[in-house]
Amino acid sequence: MKILVTGAAGFIGFYVSKVLTAKGHKVVGLDNINDYYDVNLKYSRLKELGIDKNEAREFNTVCKSSTNDFSFVRMNLENREELPKLFQTQKFDIVCNLAAQAGVRYSLENPETYVDSNLVGFLNILECCRNNDIKHLVYASSSSVYGMNKKIPFSTDDNVDHPISLYAATKKSNELMAHTYSHLFKFPTTGLRFFTVYGPWGRPDMAMFLFTDAIVNNRPIKVFNHGKMERDFTYIDDIVEGVVRIIEKSPQPRIESNNLYKVYNIGNNNSVKLLDFIKEIEVNLDKVATKDMMEMQPGDVERTWADVDELIKDYNYSPNTSIKHGVKSFIDWFKNYYN
Repeated sequence: MKILVTGAAGFIGFYVSKVLTAKGHKVVGLDNINDYYDVNLKYSRLKELGIDKNEAREFNTVCKSSTNDFSFVRMNLENREELPKLFQTQKFDIVCNLAAQAGVRYSLENPETYVDSNLVGFLNILECCRNNDIKHLVYASSSSVYGMNKKIPFSTDDNVDHPISLYAATKKSNELMAHTYSHLFKFPTTGLRFFTVYGPWGRPDMAMFLFTDAIVNNRPIKVFNHGKMERDFTYIDDIVEGVVRIIEKSPQPRIESNNLYKVYNIGNNNSVKLLDFIKEIEVNLDKVATKDMMEMQPGDVERTWADVDELIKDYNYSPNTSIKHGVKSFIDWFKNYYN
C-alpha cells in the first residue's frame, strides 16, 4: 500500500515509517520539523530512514530516501494549499496521522500552537481524506483525554469529558471530529490513545530522557507529587506493533457493519510506580539520582493504566516488553548517541 505517515521525524512516526517500509509498503513521511525539541534529533531519525538533512530542510518538496521506498516532505498540516496538493499527486491508500504539537506542560504556555497543529491541522487531514478516497485514517489520540478519571484501568467506555490540559482537550476534539467525518462521509477512522511511550530515539521532553540526561550530567531530577505517581510505561516496539497491525488489517468488515468510528487504548496494560522506573534507570547507569521532590504539576495526573482488551481481541495485540528490558535498551542507545 501507499501510506502517508505524518509526524515522521517524530519518535513514534519514525518507527512506524521504518517498520512499514521494511514490510514492503511505500511510505511518504510528513513533518514540519518544529523546534519544540532538538531538531538535530529529528534530522538524525530521518537520516536513519535515508533522507539527506539538506533536502529535508526544504518546505513542500518531496525528497526520496537513498536506501529504501521512503519519501519525505517538510510541510505544516495547517497549510490549506499544499496538503491537498500532496494528497492529489501522491494518491495514498491509508493515512496514519501521528503529527501533533505534543506536551501537556507546554500547552499551558503556548496554547495557540496546539490549535494550529492539533485542531486546524487535523481538520485539513480529515478534509483531504474525504476528498481523496482514503481507505482508512489511523490517528494518534492520547491517554491524557482521561483527565480526572479515577477508575483504573482506563477504559474506552469511560467518560472523557473532563480534560485538565489544552493538549488533552485537542486530542478529545480530534476524536469528536473523526467521529463526525466517519458518520457524514462514510470512511473508517481509528483513534489510538497512547500511554507513556518510551525507548531508543525517544523525545527529550519525556521522563525517560529527562531523568537519564540529568543523572548522566550530575543534575538533580524533578520528581513530581513527591514520587507518588504511576504510569503505564509502554515500550516503543509494542506501540509500533499495534499501530502497524491496525494499518495493515483491512477495515472492510467495519465498513460492512457500519462500525466506521473506533477508538482504542494502546499501552502496556500495566502500571509502574515512578520511583521504581527511576530505580531501573539508576541501575543501568550505575549511578544514584539526586531527587528534587516537588508538588504535582498543573495538568498532570497521578496514575495511568490502559485497558487494552479490545485491541487484544480485535488485533491480537500483545505488549510484552518489561521495564527492565525497555530501560536498558534506551540507556544503551542514549550512551551511544551522545557518546
